Amino acid sequence: MKKPVGVIGSGSFGTAIAKILSNNSDVYIYSRRTEVIKEINEQHSNLGVELSDNIRAINDLEKLAAECDVIFPIVPSASFREAIQMLSPYLRPYHLIIHGTKGLDITGYTLDTLDKSINRSNVHTMSEIIVQETTVIRVGCLSGPNLATEILQNKPTATVIGSRFDEVIKAGERLLNTDNFLVFGTNDILGAEMAGAFKNAIAIGSGIIDGMDMGKNLQSTLITRGLREMIFLAKAMGADIKTFFGTAGIGDLVATTTSPNSRNFSFGRRIGLGEKASFIVNDMQELAEGYRTVQIMNYLAIQYKLRLPIIKMIYAILFEDFDPEKAIKFLIRYPYGVDVDFL
Repeated sequence: MKKPVGVIGSGSFGTAIAKILSNNSDVYIYSRRTEVIKEINEQHSNLGVELSDNIRAINDLEKLAAECDVIFPIVPSASFREAIQMLSPYLRPYHLIIHGTKGLDITGYTLDTLDKSINRSNVHTMSEIIVQETTVIRVGCLSGPNLATEILQNKPTATVIGSRFDEVIKAGERLLNTDNFLVFGTNDILGAEMAGAFKNAIAIGSGIIDGMDMGKNLQSTLITRGLREMIFLAKAMGADIKTFFGTAGIGDLVATTTSPNSRNFSFGRRIGLGEKASFIVNDMQELAEGYRTVQIMNYLAIQYKLRLPIIKMIYAILFEDFDPEKAIKFLIRYPYGVDVDFL
């Protein structure tokens, strides 16, 4: 690419994507933190990782948008809308935006006021936020398995770019494809985004089981039954469930629910080892997206009259201080009936 590519967000995943992009293009990475900008520009490193000298950190969204036709926003879902609103005045319809945020946005509620009255009109994917807040039309998303720690260590992986526009997928392939980073494409962006968001909730449950040393048999059962609950909720919200059986679905789910490099798995594991969710939330440098997502999924399930016992139990553990051992006993005794009932 003759023009630089923009990345918004200098956290672990933003830095990882900037590092991948630097193989094929110059990169601007936006950060609000002066010390991060200085470290990247002067020492060519961030988060203890050596970076290419064609990655430049800036604190100027106008400059980034003016010089970059393709932009990758990678910020937490809780602050995603605010970040896009800040960027919006500088965006034009010719821009391509491919976000890397795996979470959901809620309007009309806060997490403290969220209740069973929430429905699809209150819940938005990150691509929907971009369309709502900007003049950009060509939007895409990155969906896993993309554990940032492994990418920063140059370990091989694949990603899925979801977009209704083939040119967005092709631009992402051109910018991201390397010997260690394989890119697939799908036009089902809604399915890719929901798979990426929902699996974080299941990863917390998987981590709880691991922390309690309940064994791989129970963990694998939770993961497969968790996939079922992800599919039922996504189907109720209008997604194509085929995406859940591909790299963005099962692939991302397996990586996130089994790796200690996953923030969501690690969050759950700490609960399984006896820590309280409220303490972990304040202790983590980067909050696990699944913490918010569990709450949103629980109330959506009530709205759509869906039986999602795994989500219900994870919600009870996180927000109602329910005993994890009692939750596991509840799930073991739950009358599931048919194994595969979502096809």
